[in-house]
Amino acid sequence: MTIVHPLVLISPAMGIGSRYYRPLVEEFETRGWSAAALPRRGFEPGDPRASRDHDWSYRDEIDEMARAVDAARAGAPGRPVILLGHSLGAQIAVGHQLSRVPADGVVTVGGCLPYHRDYPWGGPHLVLMGAVIVPALTALFGHLPEPAFGGPGARTLMREWARMAVTGRTPFPAAGTVGTPSLVVALEGDRLAPPTAVDRFATRMFTAGSVTSWLYRHEEVPEGASNDHISWVRTPAPVVDQVISWWVKAGSVPSTSKL
Repeated sequence: MTIVHPLVLISPAMGIGSRYYRPLVEEFETRGWSAAALPRRGFEPGDPRASRDHDWSYRDEIDEMARAVDAARAGAPGRPVILLGHSLGAQIAVGHQLSRVPADGVVTVGGCLPYHRDYPWGGPHLVLMGAVIVPALTALFGHLPEPAFGGPGARTLMREWARMAVTGRTPFPAAGTVGTPSLVVALEGDRLAPPTAVDRFATRMFTAGSVTSWLYRHEEVPEGASNDHISWVRTPAPVVDQVISWWVKAGSVPSTSKL
């Protein structure tokens, strides 16, 4: 039987363009898989930056992801499509799966909802960002300027993110849970997406019978590599190992195991 390897579509983190993910794309390609990093609006070369006149939302980002999934399927019918969402990209991937024709699988790395109650000590920094800083700066400038977290950020998307931080309500329909095979990766020591928040993300947003969780521990990081929230992308072999192992096990039969 011929094995058809998936195409992995990588959705970048907030404020990071697709070029940063070249090492991750290359790591998949060395294993015989195909991968492509999707653009992060406002952070690609030649892309207009967020401004008062140039704005977008979570829905716009999800629509772009849906077009990428449709194009991937049209280009290679029968090949599975996996969404790999990093941080903000994880939220967008979940939003896609819950509101569009879903991809065949989902991987999230360092992804969670930024709801302050899911963070240590009630996440006072997220309350401050969500209730004060983001609303004030976006009202004053028409977008979220640098050096604020996520800047330069689109006014609508950042306000949606801010409301999520304060209320826990997602800016996309979330009446159900993601039922496709899913791998949720937490990074030990991650302050932007603490493992406890990632666990709550997995419990709230994914169907129990479809999700596998893995904590990338410090002791598992090879010499010269990193499990940092951002830097893991530069040395991604351990994460790619887990993705391939998970897909071999869960691509046809959902799993609830903890790797």
